[in-house]
Amino acid sequence: MLKKRYLKSKAICKVTFELHKDAVRSAKRVNVVGEFNKWDTQSTPMKKRKDGSFSVILGLRRDSNYQFRYLIDGRQWENDWEADRYVVSPYGDSDNSVVVV
Repeated sequence: MLKKRYLKSKAICKVTFELHKDAVRSAKRVNVVGEFNKWDTQSTPMKKRKDGSFSVILGLRRDSNYQFRYLIDGRQWENDWEADRYVVSPYGDSDNSVVVV
């Protein structure tokens, strides 16, 4: 799930990336991976919440689109179930989630 909070004083939107506990099951770690971090699988770890979901807040430049996916335990890719839209990945075997800010 994506939650957006636009800042009035800057051209930044604070985006909360959240992956529900039903998607992660018993995962130990989840990273959000996308254009905003050059698809680095390690650079943006998400924090596990008490309810079992994972989340992280990122400041993203407004008036932009970013493709992304979640990487669960370094092995399993997952899309955001409530992304703004989806696009075919360059690899052709899956879709990427898109956040529009």
